[in-house]
Amino acid sequence: MTTQLWDRETFVANLRAIGARAYHDKHPFHLAMNEGRLSPESLRGWVANRFYYQRNIPIKDAAILSNCPVREVRRVWIHRILDHDGNDENEGGIEAWLRLGEACGLARDELLQNRHLLPGVCFAVDAYVNFARTKPWPIAIASSLTELFAPDLMATRLTAFEKFYSWIDPRGLDYFRRRTTQARRDSEEALAISVEYCNTPGLQRDAVRALEFKCDVLWSMLDTIHHVYGNQPDL
Repeated sequence: MTTQLWDRETFVANLRAIGARAYHDKHPFHLAMNEGRLSPESLRGWVANRFYYQRNIPIKDAAILSNCPVREVRRVWIHRILDHDGNDENEGGIEAWLRLGEACGLARDELLQNRHLLPGVCFAVDAYVNFARTKPWPIAIASSLTELFAPDLMATRLTAFEKFYSWIDPRGLDYFRRRTTQARRDSEEALAISVEYCNTPGLQRDAVRALEFKCDVLWSMLDTIHHVYGNQPDL
C-alpha cells in the first residue's frame, strides 16, 4: 500500500475487499448452517454462544460514544444502543435473540446466565469490546463495518432457517427479519462516518485493519463453536 490519502472510491473498495475475503459467512460452520447440515444441538450451541456477542453490542457502542467528542456523530450512533437494549416501543435485539433461543429449545436463564458460553467465544467478544473502549473512536466505528456485508448474510440465513430448520418456531426468527433492514441502515451510517473522519492516510489504513480485526473476531467465535459442536452427526 502507498502512504498517500486514498480517494473515497479507493477507501471504500479496500474496506469492501475485506469482506470479500474474510467475512465469517465463508466459515465451514456457517456454510453448514446455511446448507441445513447442523444438528439441533449444534444450532443451539451457536445460538447460545452468539448471544454473548449480541448482549455486548450495546456495551461496545456505549464505549464508542463515551470516546466520541463530536455531537453530530453521537446523535447518529446512539440509536444502536436502543436497537439492541430496547425501550417501551421496541423490544430490542437482545430480547429478540432470547426469543430465538426459546424457539430453539433454550431456556432464557440458560442464555442470560451464560451456561453454554465457551471460553474462546468469551475471549473474542471481550477483545472486541476492549478494542472499542481503547481505540480512537473513528477506528472503533470502522470496525463495525462488517455491517456492510450483513444484509445479504441475514437474508440468506433467514431463508436457510425457514427451509431447513422447520422445528424452530418461525416467530423466533424475527431478529433476522429485523436486521436485514437495520444492518443496511447502520452500515450506511458507519460508512459515511468512516469516510468523513478517517481522513488521513494513517487513519484510513487503521480503519482497514480494524475491519480485518472485527472479521477475525467473528471468525474466531465460529472456530471455537465449530471445535465443540462441529463433530455432530449432521456435520
